[in-house]
Amino acid sequence: MLPNQRREDIYKLIKEDGQVSVQSLCKLFDVTEVTIRQDLTILENRGLIKREYGGAYLQDIDIFAKNLSLSNQKNMKVKQAIAKESARHVQKGDVIILDSGSTITELAKLLVDMSNLTVITNALNIALILGVNPSINLMVTGGEFKAPTLSLTGQKAADFFEKIHVDKLFLATAGISVKTGLTYPGINDICVKQAMINSANVTYLLADSSKLGQNSFVSLGNLSLIDILITDADIDQEDEESLLQHNIQVIKAPI
Repeated sequence: MLPNQRREDIYKLIKEDGQVSVQSLCKLFDVTEVTIRQDLTILENRGLIKREYGGAYLQDIDIFAKNLSLSNQKNMKVKQAIAKESARHVQKGDVIILDSGSTITELAKLLVDMSNLTVITNALNIALILGVNPSINLMVTGGEFKAPTLSLTGQKAADFFEKIHVDKLFLATAGISVKTGLTYPGINDICVKQAMINSANVTYLLADSSKLGQNSFVSLGNLSLIDILITDADIDQEDEESLLQHNIQVIKAPI
């Protein structure tokens, strides 16, 4: 891997997780600590990150937690439309999992007035949204805190779903393609999302059409992991046909 590509990938990881250690980056990219420290110094000089002993963290990382804001706020009109369509697939009495992310946060806002609903989430901002309704049975995983997504991640978060069965999972992704399947920028999230999928009877993937054909850093698995994709009307016809060939129902949200 070329140095510039490695640094770009390192920054994507830090942007997703909020912070990284030098040791984890060495293992991931199979390079020396000296090389990783040089990469982090270059990223710091660009004003993107702050170095600390043994690692680095995202510049202004405290803003997310202080303001309860998510890092990814692009295409919000489309995401709100996808959330509105997704809310139609939640009924009273459902037991559901809500993944973290901006689109699923918009879905949570639409569910806040529902009654007789059980929600499990690893997203602290979603828990705060739904926690105002005492008629929603709300459960929150444990795990390591990720400021950019206001979520809990890692093996402890994944372990929460052991022996849990739910009706529906509403899952987020960074990229989706026929070749690479579902991909994400954060390594620690993979075990959590896999555990969510294993717990769900039906998995809904919420993804705007800009994520179709895109690849991120880490692969979760192939398209067979999901049952239904809820996206927008701008999805490419070829992508839609490919998904249908993989037995994935495609629902296009009106905008």
